[in-house]
Parts: sequence; structure tokens; C-alpha cells
Amino acid sequence: MPRTPRTTILHLVLTLCCILWGQNTPSLASTATAIDEFLGCLSADIPSGLIQTPATPSSYSALLLSTARNLRYILPDTSKPLGIIAATEHAHAQTTVRCGRRHGVRVRVRSGGHDYEGLSYASVHLHNHNEPFAVLDLAALRAIHVDPARAEAWAESGATVGELYYAVGAASRSLGFPAGSCPTMGVGGHLSGGGFGSLARKYGLCADNVLDAVVVDADGRLMNRSSMGEDHFWALRGGGGESFGVVLSWKVRLVPVPETVTVFSIVRSRNQSAIELITKWQEMAPASPQELYLRVLVLNQQANFQALFLGRCGGLYRLMQDHFPELGMTEQDCEEVSWVQSTVFFGFSTTSVPPEQLLNRSSNPSYYLKAKSDHVQEPIPRDVWEIIWTAWLEKPEAALLMLDPYGGVMSSIPPSETPFPHRQGNLYQLQYYSFWYENGTAAAEKRISWVRGLYKEMEPYVSSNPRAVYVNYRDLDLGTNELDGDVTSYEKARVSWGDKYFKGNFKRLAAVKTMVDPHDFFRNEQSIPPLPAAKMIDSI
Repeated sequence: MPRTPRTTILHLVLTLCCILWGQNTPSLASTATAIDEFLGCLSADIPSGLIQTPATPSSYSALLLSTARNLRYILPDTSKPLGIIAATEHAHAQTTVRCGRRHGVRVRVRSGGHDYEGLSYASVHLHNHNEPFAVLDLAALRAIHVDPARAEAWAESGATVGELYYAVGAASRSLGFPAGSCPTMGVGGHLSGGGFGSLARKYGLCADNVLDAVVVDADGRLMNRSSMGEDHFWALRGGGGESFGVVLSWKVRLVPVPETVTVFSIVRSRNQSAIELITKWQEMAPASPQELYLRVLVLNQQANFQALFLGRCGGLYRLMQDHFPELGMTEQDCEEVSWVQSTVFFGFSTTSVPPEQLLNRSSNPSYYLKAKSDHVQEPIPRDVWEIIWTAWLEKPEAALLMLDPYGGVMSSIPPSETPFPHRQGNLYQLQYYSFWYENGTAAAEKRISWVRGLYKEMEPYVSSNPRAVYVNYRDLDLGTNELDGDVTSYEKARVSWGDKYFKGNFKRLAAVKTMVDPHDFFRNEQSIPPLPAAKMIDSI
């Protein structure tokens, strides 16, 4: 059948893209033909208005930017998708996977676009520049159904955490859900990596409270917990996104919360004993009752102690007097709010905006960022904090440190319960988070150098063998995948980043990958590789 003019133009554009992807591509003509056939395959079952390509630059760019949260990965030298499929029903995801498999086009999946290294919508590694990819955008798949009588909810992956919080709060004042503080995060990516938040010390991670999931596997089949099997279901709940299929929706357990909870924010500068308070916090916060979550944000040479207490102000005041009187908390520091309003507090650093703000999906990227993370198992001495403060936090390019306490129920959940292994033995999680607004190489190098420099400085004081990292704080500095034949190298992935994210769970994740995606269709710079045959036999 003769091509339409639009298809001819598209073919020329994509041929040019192939040339730009690299001169080492085995056959540019064959690649361009495969891409053309892939797009034709999509159009047979997906309305053309839902498929955006570089041939329509305005609508393509708008969709690419719609939930791209990090400006670093929409720069001209970053490899862009050959097409973006804005799925509006589950069948669109199935078609995308089947067409990608048939025509050799990888599929990356984006729910909220918060991947720190942009892996859900960009390719940043040379190996992948020779692999054309499309983005399956799930933002329109955002339905949420809350069943307060059963204390359960179904949420599609394109829904944001804020939308889920709002729906739960609207259905019941005595139910909540343990997830993170950023309301624009997509449910899909957040739950796929574990999902740590202010209720984790009481109820564990998001992933610990997942009851079922609907996933499109590597063959394009729609599966749930009973049909996929428990190993596959285990891997989805914390094994990182984009390795085991496309999760379209999640069934989650809601947790009981008081109708009134208490929050506070207390800021202390260095001359108000900030360093001494952080030193004391390291032992106090993880050992405190699990009803208390007390984190520290260090920014602009100030330490901000932010708390959520599952109870009234009087109970929190007595607890702080018993466990942390040095902070100087008074009852006037308290704010008694509903649980859903507490999520507004952590999302926007204020309780003065209404819960409806959680529904704001505004997502135009406004800054560049680089982040790294650590786990701390022994209190860092006061004199070390003095050095950190003087040598690093007083620099003009100094960024944000986030200290999130573990303990509580986190210490009682076995590390193999889900792929997220960072449970027992950790006092807190430490994140180095640099963001900047200036464009240009000099600004980026200065900010990134600060993050990497402080990370190196902290090495003697954090976990080791491996130096543990939270997969939702994705960090390509650890290493990126390489091919071993037609699939990702297991051993290289394990050594460079796998053990750091998943410790002893990495081999099991690779074994699941071998069972559900043996041809390694779902892959990116840090996707789980299949387990080699010899190791697979050993694991049985």
C-alpha cells in the first residue's frame, strides 16, 4: 500500500534520527524500516492523536515535557524517544509492547516522570543510543477507586501520590496510605521502587502495602497477582520500574490513622545548636515510638526538624520532652490537622493551602537536579558534622541534605520480604539533593561536583560492602548496564549497581527477570538483567 505524505515525511525524520543515534548502528536502513513498521503497527489499534513523533514537533515536545521533571534530560544531546504513546486504556499498553517486541523497538514507561536520571523518558548511555525506543506515557491512566469499608484502594499508575492522598482523605478521615512527600510523583514509579514516606516507621513502605497489581508482561499479556505468580508479584514491589513489565494499576491496603494528627516544623541555625541537635537526632529519631516521624532538612545553613505524630499535640509534647528536650519544642509549635492535611504539610511545607492543592499536576520542569543517597548505620560524630557544615554546607553551591529516620516497623520487616532490603541495622537514610535553575555547563558542573564531593567525603561514615542506595533515588554514577551478547550482563550490573540497590535480593530479581522477560525486552541503563543459565540452575 503506498505511503501517505505524512508517513513519508515521518520516515525521513526518523532516518535522520537514526543517523544521529550513531554511525555504529548495524543497518540504518533496516532500523528506519523497523521504526516505520513499529509506528504502523501502533496505528492499527491506537488512535493517531495519541501517538506523537518528531514529525509533529510542537505536540511531540509538549508531551515529552509534560512530566519530564529534570531539565538535564531534555537537553539537545540527550537521546529522545522516536515516539510517545499517550495511553488512555490498558489495551494501548498491550499494543505498544507487542509492536515493540515485533519490530525491535524498546519501550520505556513513564508515570510521573520523577526518575532522578530521566530513564523513563530519555536515554543517556551510548549503548542505548543504538537502540531506538518509544515512551509509553501513562499519565492519562489515573483512575482511583477507594473502598473505605474494606480499607483498600485501586490506583492506576498514572495517578499521582497527591491524587491518591486526596481520594483517600475524601473517603475517610480515619484512613491513610504510607507513601512519599512529593505529591506529583506517579504512583507507578513510586511503588515500583518501594516508596518511603512519613508513615513508614508505623506501616512500612508503599510496597509493603500492595495487595495486587495489573501488569502487561513482555508478551503483551494482561496479568494480575494470581496469573503472574508470587515471584513476579514480589519483584514488582520494589525491584525498580521498567524491568518486569508495565504495571497499569495497583491494589493497596489503606492503614488506620487518627482523625487528628500533629505536625510541626522547627528551624535551628548553627548558632542555635543545629549541629548538636542533628548529632542527638541520629539516635533519638530511629529509636522513638513508631507513631513519630521526625526528619531533618538541612538547607541554607539551617536545620529544619519536621514531624508527623499520629496523635494530639499534648502527646507529642510529652514525647519530645522525654526523648528530645534539647530541640526546645513547645506546644505552640504544634499544628493539629487531619492526616490528608499532613500530606499537604510535607508536600508544600505549610498547612495553609487546602487539600485540593494535592490535585495540582503542574509539571513543567523548572530546574536541573542531581541526587545521591546513603544509609547510615552508626551515628556520625559531632566533630564530623562540624567539618561537613564548615567545608560543605557553607559553600555558595551547597544544596539540600535530607535525613529520614528508619526504625519502628521498618526494623521488624525481613529484608527479603520485598526487593527493598534497607531495613534492619539502618538508623536513617541520607539524601544529597542539588537543584539549580541556571542553564549551562559551568552551573551544572559546579552543582554536581558539590554532590559528588560530599558523597565521597561521607564514605567512612555510611554503610559499606555494599554502600547501600535506595533505587528510587536513581544514581547513574554507580554504573550503567552493558550487553553480554543480546542481553544485559548480569555480573557487571551486580558489581556496579545491583548489590548497592538490592543487596542479597539482586540475584532473586535476576532470576525472576529470566522467567518473565528472558529476552530482556524491558531494559534501560539500570534495569534488572536476566540471570545466566549456570546461576539460574544454582538458584533453583
